[in-house]
Amino acid sequence: MRKLFFCARDLQDYLSHVRNIDKLNLPAAKSYAPEVLDVPIVQEILGSMTENYDGEIFWQTGVDGLRLDFNCGLRLEVPTGNFRVRIGDFDSEQIFFDRELSDVRLISVEKYFIRWRVEIFRDGQEIFSHVLDVAGRTVHLAFSKVGGLGDTLAHLPFAEEFARTFNCRVVISLPNYLRGLAANFYPALEQIDAVTSETYATYPVTMNFGDFPTIPADIRSAPLNRVAGAILGLNTLPPKPTFKPTMPPIIREPYVCIAVQASTPIKGWHYPNGWEIVVAYLKRLGYRVFCIDRENFQRDRQYTAQRPDGAEDFTGDFTIMERANMLYHAEFFIGLSSGLAWLAEYVNCPVVMICGFSDAWHEFYTPYRVANRLVCNGCYSDRRVRAFDNFCPYQHDTPRELECQRKISPRQVLDAVERLIVDRRLTPPLMRSSR
Repeated sequence: MRKLFFCARDLQDYLSHVRNIDKLNLPAAKSYAPEVLDVPIVQEILGSMTENYDGEIFWQTGVDGLRLDFNCGLRLEVPTGNFRVRIGDFDSEQIFFDRELSDVRLISVEKYFIRWRVEIFRDGQEIFSHVLDVAGRTVHLAFSKVGGLGDTLAHLPFAEEFARTFNCRVVISLPNYLRGLAANFYPALEQIDAVTSETYATYPVTMNFGDFPTIPADIRSAPLNRVAGAILGLNTLPPKPTFKPTMPPIIREPYVCIAVQASTPIKGWHYPNGWEIVVAYLKRLGYRVFCIDRENFQRDRQYTAQRPDGAEDFTGDFTIMERANMLYHAEFFIGLSSGLAWLAEYVNCPVVMICGFSDAWHEFYTPYRVANRLVCNGCYSDRRVRAFDNFCPYQHDTPRELECQRKISPRQVLDAVERLIVDRRLTPPLMRSSR
């Protein structure tokens, strides 16, 4: 049976945007988009993307050979015969597809929540109609198996919110290393490995750079913790999860956690000896300082990130639950735009975030975000930038390369730390011992 893709929106909307961006003559734009992005190319990409989701369609419609479900988009199997298929959006009453079909599997390009209306005719007579309705059904939210820690944590609260809003049974699939943490946050959410015959709909909860139609939100124009809402048809911001610690503090003395690495050292703080200055300041206040990165050393191109002198070595292959407990009991956390920052936020550990490459709205809100907006900054949130192979798209190979991360001063970071200590009414160990 051949596969046929259809797009709810006019595909030219996406192609025109790519071409218009290219006219800005940005190097990153030229390196991203092919000269002609036609429908066959799009369908080839979609074919590879849906490879894991085009297995058996379980739901019988009552018409022999006609099957329908919404696992990774609308999927409709049409048997051999004189069939006409009409598909639209129930809410806006738009019609997206209206054609004669036979012996074909029809798959929507869109993989997000749309209240599909499906009508099937045979020999001119309507034989089947259905409007997507998840109430009382099983919905699978498939979180990316290769997504970063921060990305997944940003999306996870929407699983419980989706179940509450639509009165349905939500099951989730996650990377193995996150399963214990998710069970701690949301013990009522069932975790599965694959779509089953009970699964009415599956929504891949992932991110997208650009205007490709599978995902409705470009992460350069929406906060990371709102992307899942756009995918799932939710215009709310769910509350943070509640973490229940499973381990006591690793030491009795007050300590601060730091993480100097992110998914790449390019995202690091590159002020010379900046981390050493901050660690020395914290130690003068009497804090013990734990570096909790996974690796002791990280390199990408000419950029490195390594545990600063003076910080105690808690790098290594700790489980995510061990990290969560360590952060839960810490006085506060200092780090980058990284998964560990999201983890700290979700276990209610105050976060000082050092980040100038994205705009302030991109990550979760913290009053202790540190950036220098007087230099080139925010390209990660810039929709004109089409690719990040050139990791510094505006200043690459110039003396200003990565100045967004180089020209954040230690004074700015220490100011944020001091404000946090005052706001949270913390008493550094040095002041406790002097009383």
